[in-house]
Amino acid sequence: MVGEAFVGDLMPEETEVETVAEVEGEEYSRFLEDKVRALEERFGQLREQKRRLENQYRITEIDNQRLSRELKQVRAEIEKLRTPPLIVGYVKDALADGRVVLKSSTGPHFVVHAAESVDRKQLVPGSRVALNQQTLSVVAILPPSMDPLVYGAEIVERPDVGYDAIGGMADPVREIREAVELPMKNPEVFAKVGIEPPKGVLLHGPPGTGKTLLAKAVARETNATFIHIVASELVQKYIGEGARLVREIFQLAREKAPSILFIDELDAVGASRYEASTSGDREVQRTLMQLLAEMDGFSARGDVKIIAATNRPDMLDSALLRPGRFDRLIEVPLPNLVGRAEIFKIHARKMQLAEGVDATRLAALAGHGATGADIKAICTEAGMFAIREGRDVVRWGDFERAVEKVRGAAMKESQKVVKDAAFA
Repeated sequence: MVGEAFVGDLMPEETEVETVAEVEGEEYSRFLEDKVRALEERFGQLREQKRRLENQYRITEIDNQRLSRELKQVRAEIEKLRTPPLIVGYVKDALADGRVVLKSSTGPHFVVHAAESVDRKQLVPGSRVALNQQTLSVVAILPPSMDPLVYGAEIVERPDVGYDAIGGMADPVREIREAVELPMKNPEVFAKVGIEPPKGVLLHGPPGTGKTLLAKAVARETNATFIHIVASELVQKYIGEGARLVREIFQLAREKAPSILFIDELDAVGASRYEASTSGDREVQRTLMQLLAEMDGFSARGDVKIIAATNRPDMLDSALLRPGRFDRLIEVPLPNLVGRAEIFKIHARKMQLAEGVDATRLAALAGHGATGADIKAICTEAGMFAIREGRDVVRWGDFERAVEKVRGAAMKESQKVVKDAAFA
């Protein structure tokens, strides 16, 4: 009994110990769970940091590669700038043993070797090459040179001027189409008949009658490149420069074929030759002779046509006007009443005209001697008078004042010329 009582007294104490252990075990589990959760959060932070560092490393590697390429390019550019300059020379002859006879830009002739990388087939007389400064050996073949003035010539792939923009020139249009357009589009027609088409066309007439427009219209109709150069630009200061320009312009025309070479103010270099008294006169005559030689080298049925214009055909040298050069001389005269009316219709087609403004009446108002340029100026001035008064419709009175302003100045100028001639 005593033993049973003793055991009975011990049972509550053991139960209490077990309860404390269970409590301590739950707290420890929660502690471990919190610890694991904290470690997981720390692991996630470290992983995100690792990912950012990897991205930064990749970006740094890309920047490093880019900077390395730029450094390599800069070093190559520095090495290129440090290389000694090359001498420009011209091939005179290619020998059988592989050597080349050339003329340097300084003047003397040399017999030199060519590098293995140079194509021997391109080493023909006249080729422009680059020479080593020390050994003068040929290291590269350069493209042919061309004067900047030639590149500065007006080159229009397809002019925007058509026959519908030309009025009062039915006969000149028909003649130039026969001489230029027909040989370029249907050369077989001339072969069937057994004749050669005109090689060159000369347009002559008073200023402002539309000679340049006529040449542009033909170039548009034939889809040809239009090369426009003023003959006075061919007159150069140094000996041989003008002739070289002529040669390069005709070479450009061949490269751009089909093309139309339009030489304006031909009398600047094509005047009649005489006993030259100055070096400038002799240089102009050299330029003329080069022009004659280039015209002789063209085929009449080729893809390059030559059109020239002048206001003074009486001044031209007879060698230019002989058959085989400028075969067809086309006069572009002052427009008559019907022609002036057609030109007025062309320039006034987009204008807002008041009632009673008729092209025929305007042609009569402009008077005899009015050119196409004068009529364009009259239409522009009439529109300016309407704008000045705040109107968008051009009235008859505007044209009257415009004619007085444009043609009145022309009449005063003509009277001045007559007066100066009388006192000459």
